[in-house]
Amino acid sequence: MELVEAIILSVLAASTPLLIAATGELVTERSGVLNLGVEGMMIVGAACGFAGAWLTGSVFIGALFGIAAGVLMALIFALMALGLAVNQVATGLALTILGVGLSGLIGAGFVGERITPAAHLSIPGVTDIPLVGRVLFGEDGFVYVSIALVIGVWWFLYRTRAGLILRACGDNHASAHALGYPVLRIRTFAVMFGGACAGLAGAYLPLAYTPFFIPGMTAGRGWIALALVVFSSWRPGRLVVGAYLFGAVTILQLHAQGWGIGIPSQFMSALPYLATVIVLVLLSRARSGGSTAPAALGTVFVPDR
Repeated sequence: MELVEAIILSVLAASTPLLIAATGELVTERSGVLNLGVEGMMIVGAACGFAGAWLTGSVFIGALFGIAAGVLMALIFALMALGLAVNQVATGLALTILGVGLSGLIGAGFVGERITPAAHLSIPGVTDIPLVGRVLFGEDGFVYVSIALVIGVWWFLYRTRAGLILRACGDNHASAHALGYPVLRIRTFAVMFGGACAGLAGAYLPLAYTPFFIPGMTAGRGWIALALVVFSSWRPGRLVVGAYLFGAVTILQLHAQGWGIGIPSQFMSALPYLATVIVLVLLSRARSGGSTAPAALGTVFVPDR
């Protein structure tokens, strides 16, 4: 029982940054913008988040630092891809490279330092319930924020007029512009939200997952978050399942090595991406429904003047 509980808690911890980052990227892509710079925004968020927490002694302020760093990085992307109509794929890749270098510069003075990690929820008599107690009522605040974020995004996209307008910008920006909607402004806000989520996801790593910062600690999680958006068919509900599935694969590969199972760790690491490729193939072959990807995803929009 304790082993099962430990595995579930490890899966939740490993899945949370993926879920937060992927939720932000889903909103960004729903608006028609393809931002491949999630990894760069995450690692800068991790460096700034740890710096803020170490300087102030507050995990909450550290999380705000991470969010602010992610938003600033996203604004750089928005300026290039939306303001100057530069190719979105190239801009996103450049943002990742910039983020990796910038995070090393920011975090150089904090390598080797430690902080007190985020506190876990503790409800007397409830958290102590075997298995269920710690899983549901004994997590840190980031886990509950990630779930609330997905619910909020689902409600926004499918139950509000603003969400409908955002999806319209992603499906047909020319028609949305003809109706008088400020497509570039809407996409900028969506990119900023994606940056805020990526920064928060990056800040989670040194603030709750491990109480220290090391360069490159995101270890490709930004790319997994991008794959997760595709895996979920751009739907918030499937995003939760995919995030916990990807997190489970990450944790189980460690346990598989400990149990002596003869499956190469490299194969286990490749499973999330393999699953994404399979889902893409299945979506492309589907006769009805097909892919739910926004029709104008990655397309540069320059309004008529």
